[in-house]
Amino acid sequence: MSSITKDPASLGAVPAPQRTMRGSLGVTAIVFMVVAAAAPLTVVGGAAPLGMLLGNGVGFPSLYAASAVILLLFSVGLAAMTRHLPRPGAFFTFVGHGLGRPAGAGAATLALLTYTTIQVSVHGYIGYLLGVTVTGLGGPDIPWYVWSLVVVALVGVLGYRHIDLSSKVLGVLLVGEVGIVLVLVAGIVFRGGADGLSLAPFEPTHVMSGSPGVGLMFAIAAFIGFEATAIFRDEAKDPERTIPRATYTAVIGIGVFYTLASWGLVMAWGPDGVLAEAAKDPGALILTTAARYIGTAGEAVMNVLLLTSMFACVLSFHNVITRYQHSMANASLLPGRLGTVHRKHESPHTSSVVQTVTAAVLMVLFAVLGLDPVLQVFSWFAGVATLGVALLMAATSLAVIVYFHRNRADRRIWNTVIAPVLGFVGLVASAVLIWANFPTLVGDVDGSGASVFGVVSTVLTGLVVVVPAVGVLQAVVLRRRDRRRYDQMLDRLASDG
Repeated sequence: MSSITKDPASLGAVPAPQRTMRGSLGVTAIVFMVVAAAAPLTVVGGAAPLGMLLGNGVGFPSLYAASAVILLLFSVGLAAMTRHLPRPGAFFTFVGHGLGRPAGAGAATLALLTYTTIQVSVHGYIGYLLGVTVTGLGGPDIPWYVWSLVVVALVGVLGYRHIDLSSKVLGVLLVGEVGIVLVLVAGIVFRGGADGLSLAPFEPTHVMSGSPGVGLMFAIAAFIGFEATAIFRDEAKDPERTIPRATYTAVIGIGVFYTLASWGLVMAWGPDGVLAEAAKDPGALILTTAARYIGTAGEAVMNVLLLTSMFACVLSFHNVITRYQHSMANASLLPGRLGTVHRKHESPHTSSVVQTVTAAVLMVLFAVLGLDPVLQVFSWFAGVATLGVALLMAATSLAVIVYFHRNRADRRIWNTVIAPVLGFVGLVASAVLIWANFPTLVGDVDGSGASVFGVVSTVLTGLVVVVPAVGVLQAVVLRRRDRRRYDQMLDRLASDG
């Protein structure tokens, strides 16, 4: 069986059959790969408008800065524990070593739910955007879900054959995505925005307006995948310095970029006009802004890069999920068939097919239910993913605290106690806010739970409780039935299968 490198914790890092850069990666290279695969234009064009419209309006940009502070505190403990684990990288690894194997199994199943929901949310968005693009060019008006299914099929073929986006292609996309956003912001600043430039998004009255919990959900979602820096430990020049620096650089860089970009969107239409413009078509706000400030050519480039950004995003998610299922199958948490590898393509082909079918079935289900691809498919399921990630990170922070309290491997109080505790408190508070505001996100305005949307909210938030509970139960059953495999669970989850 061929070796397959897996990265279950990252939304963007692309697995490869072999490691070819052992000992050669510096801070810049690691940050470059992590941020490139995170599809920044998808966040600016997709999540930011919804964060304003459904969240706290004009004050939304400030939540990127707040999220960066919380995640920096989380990163301190993560970096400290990474130095002491034989196979660091995925959340379940940290949770398992700190809180025990059952908790690690629960984290594994919750992560699988998280990455599945974030992928299908982007599938909905890219289907909508493709439909708008083709129609705008004079083509046929084809329903969004047809385009989504086309993308699901294409991603499935590439995933089955183990054709990954290389780091060079991801790098080109990153430069293009960041570049076009910076050009747009420069154009907005040069023209003075719609009503002049101001710091209105950072005023307390705006920050706390509307539904800050929903806004925080979209803000934290933008950072999903930064922790993937830990998986490059074996390939870093100086792991004990390179990994922490790369992690901190990624968080700070992402925070500054998204704060600046979302501030630019507010200034482009003015604090009094941006919500009305976003309400017209949140999925196209970034494109209409580009057309207004950098012309039709800039809009066309933005449109193309937005599509390629989303495609890179869903392909990366597909690779992550299939390898995650593969490793969970080898740990007896999923059917063993999912752990098989294709002899020719050296890919987890069975897992890839299952993941493709899952995505396709969900797209058909969303179409039958008549869900809006942006306001419902994208926002609802990105919400589930973000809630799941917040809980995973909180559990990881707690695992760091317990791990170092138990073995005293690192006596730096800031790194092993203070920062992890502050990060844990911030993440738990974020999860509570997201949970409390979830009814508003799905349309249950009064929060009574009596409406159809109330039921939807209960079901979606309930998944982040039921799914990890299933993982914990599986570990308990495995401990009774096969103690040897139970004892090897963490190694099997983190190994190449």
